[in-house]
Amino acid sequence: MASISVNDVAAAAGVSVGTVSNVLNRPDKVSPGTVARVRAVISDLGFVRNDAARQLRAGRSRSLGLVVLDVANPFFTDLARGAEARASEEGLSVLLGNTDDNCAREAAYLDLFEEQRVHGVLISPLGDISERLTLLRSRGTPTVLVDRQTEDHSFSSVAVDDVAGGRLAAQHLVDIGRTRIAFVGGPSNIRQVIDRLQGAREAVAEHPLASIDVVHTDALSVLAGRAAGQQILDRAPGERPDAIFAANDLLAIGVLQALNMRGDLLVPRDIALIGYDDIAFAAAAVVPLSSIRQPSALIGYTAVDLLLREAEGGDAFEHEHIVFHPELVVRESTGA
Repeated sequence: MASISVNDVAAAAGVSVGTVSNVLNRPDKVSPGTVARVRAVISDLGFVRNDAARQLRAGRSRSLGLVVLDVANPFFTDLARGAEARASEEGLSVLLGNTDDNCAREAAYLDLFEEQRVHGVLISPLGDISERLTLLRSRGTPTVLVDRQTEDHSFSSVAVDDVAGGRLAAQHLVDIGRTRIAFVGGPSNIRQVIDRLQGAREAVAEHPLASIDVVHTDALSVLAGRAAGQQILDRAPGERPDAIFAANDLLAIGVLQALNMRGDLLVPRDIALIGYDDIAFAAAAVVPLSSIRQPSALIGYTAVDLLLREAEGGDAFEHEHIVFHPELVVRESTGA
């Protein structure tokens, strides 16, 4: 069966092809009666417009590419929902790419989105990929960093001050009387992990009786947190920390599971525990988790808004750098 064309719709509705095009793309330019008639014909004939061809003529699609580190992390899920909310206000859709902390997958998504001629790209990169993003932008694809920013501010960005967040977490642990702090996090090439650890070290350095050591993980997941918790449990009693700062809430939940399985070490009596992101699961944990809250949905919403402004401004647009301040949320895992 042959597909229905715009010409078929125009003939059946008794209007020009241009009028059908206006009904599809600029209905405000057509009288309400004509819009209703053309849409009725579209419905009756089962017409589906060739959006790929339309995008090819326009030079850009009506989609944005969003590349995140781990879609299983509720932080990035909420960020994506915020991005989708802002994009939908402009009639745009969001294509989501999950790198799963894999550089090859990250590169593949950037190639794919460029081939698809997306309206722009939002990305939370693994490492320093400024050269690749510069090339992407030079070929006409606006790019905004989310939950990250570059040292030279060469790209627009929306992020949270993770150094300040790390400082908040460690300072809270010191304030409740904990002095032997373990930072659980990794991989070490993720900027957010680096910054959160830096902030924690800065806070601990201000207190001569406090110390901090690092338990490296190969992922920011519940399973990685459980393994880190087991490492801590395997230490001699005198070498265990009395507080743990996990680089995100998933790690913190995994640590909590490991400690609970041991049974004789209690949170927060023996080990205080704080995470980062304040995902919904943090408050619902068997011991509700203290955490550092990020406005995840607002980050996504703001990033799309910034991307649209950059796309409209072109080469004359001055890069913007929006930084939100994190917030300490205290719950039972640190003795609330």
